[in-house]
Amino acid sequence: QVQLVESGGGLVQAGGSLRLSCAASGRTFSNYAMGWFRQAPGKEREFVAAVGWSGGSTYYTDSVKGRFTISRENAKNTVSLQMNSLKPEDTAVYYCAADQSLRTVVSGSSGVNYWGKGTLVTVSS
Repeated sequence: QVQLVESGGGLVQAGGSLRLSCAASGRTFSNYAMGWFRQAPGKEREFVAAVGWSGGSTYYTDSVKGRFTISRENAKNTVSLQMNSLKPEDTAVYYCAADQSLRTVVSGSSGVNYWGKGTLVTVSS
């Protein structure tokens, strides 16, 4: 089992920044690809960003490219999402995810094995 706990959400004005963090425990963190997903009110959960086991490979959905940066620190069992130039449409609950398959995380598949409980990000206009 892998336990994931997100933190860092909150209320921010459009154009502002937030940094989300996810702390992992339970299994060897470096064996897992990590990702961030989000779910806005009334919408389906969508893929935001993913990072491979060593941190060398990163993937983003088009709407956040150039604004969000995903990173991981295997020594600290954490993955972060730096969000800049936030827009009201970024408002959502953000979930941390882990799976041994990077392809599964990037594809946004419901097959991702582990999920956090989420942290709310609200961007005001």
